[in-house]
Amino acid sequence: MALVDPQAVLDGRTPGRPPVALIAGVLVSSLCIVLALALDALSGGAGFWVGAILAILPIPMLVALVLAVDRMEPEPPRVLVFSFLWGAGVAVLVALVLNTLGLLYVTVPIFGETKGHFVSATFGAPVIEESLKGAVLFGLLWWRRNEIDGFADGVVYACMVGLGFAMMENITYYMRAFEEGGAQQLQAVFILRGLVAPFSHPLFTSMTGLGVAYAATHRRGGPGQLLAPLAGLLGAMLLHGLWNGSTAIGGGAGLIVVYLADFVLLCALITIILVERRGTVRRIERYLPMYAGTGLVTPQDVAMLRSLASRRAARRWARSVGGKPAARAMEDYQLAATELSLLHKRVERDNAEPHWFAARRDALLNLMALARQAFLRVPPRPASVPPPWAPQGPSGFLHPPHH
Repeated sequence: MALVDPQAVLDGRTPGRPPVALIAGVLVSSLCIVLALALDALSGGAGFWVGAILAILPIPMLVALVLAVDRMEPEPPRVLVFSFLWGAGVAVLVALVLNTLGLLYVTVPIFGETKGHFVSATFGAPVIEESLKGAVLFGLLWWRRNEIDGFADGVVYACMVGLGFAMMENITYYMRAFEEGGAQQLQAVFILRGLVAPFSHPLFTSMTGLGVAYAATHRRGGPGQLLAPLAGLLGAMLLHGLWNGSTAIGGGAGLIVVYLADFVLLCALITIILVERRGTVRRIERYLPMYAGTGLVTPQDVAMLRSLASRRAARRWARSVGGKPAARAMEDYQLAATELSLLHKRVERDNAEPHWFAARRDALLNLMALARQAFLRVPPRPASVPPPWAPQGPSGFLHPPHH
């Protein structure tokens, strides 16, 4: 498999160095993060370090939870990293500037100090912040729409942007709580923002992700191409505004209401993702048997691809047979087969140009063939353990029987 870059095939991009635009985006986002942190550090003193530690500490766990919903067809790591950095850098810094200008020159002069802050937090900030976070998703829809294969993809990208934004915003909240109320107030804010509802920003932006995912997986030129992303963005703004205005409008009761709303929304997103995953399994069962004539799949191999548990068992078997390279080859095979079934989903929805479909299909089949050859090049050993999903055969990963 040395002549093929499996990740490039799976990502649907030309092999080679990362795109210049992606490198520039990561660089700009990183510089914005440094600048935002510097502003907090200059104004926060010792509270800055307390806030930074508390804000950053749970991020690996939260990112892992987000990625757990995308195991059947993982997104390109470089795009996920860029999405997180954009949320933590560009979105945060530009939102800080625009929100501050809005307070100084619009809401406070018109409504007064107290009401101006309420109007800015409830109506201005959600529009600004969700637009900036959603810019990544709209960019993916415009430049890399084929990377989004369903609602789960849109939610994952949205959550990565939201987690980056929330991490930087939490630094400021924790820092202020520590400086104004000491450890007791810091503890209360951390419980509310870090433990009870750490996914608030990701949940808001997930509405935009759902709209963008709908547009990306349906026919170009259809009515949903513009309406769905805009409706998703509007939903994100409304949820964000409800969250920001909850305590001022309803006090503690309002806060309870929005926490419950977030919980219901989280359950709804999980349900959508699980339903979509079952749809992916049905497409695997429907379309992969069409390629049985290539020798790349058998009914047993299709059954192995149906669940995450059987896929893990297959990778463990591959590792026992040929070590890490074989396990990696098995993973490439599984991901390519899944991408192939999702490619047919685009055909179902009249969202795939014939020439692109043919080239993409052939590239995925070639990757599946190369992954399979990694096993067939190994001489058969009578004492070797047969694949757990096909103990009696047939399987594309078994040597044909000798006659």
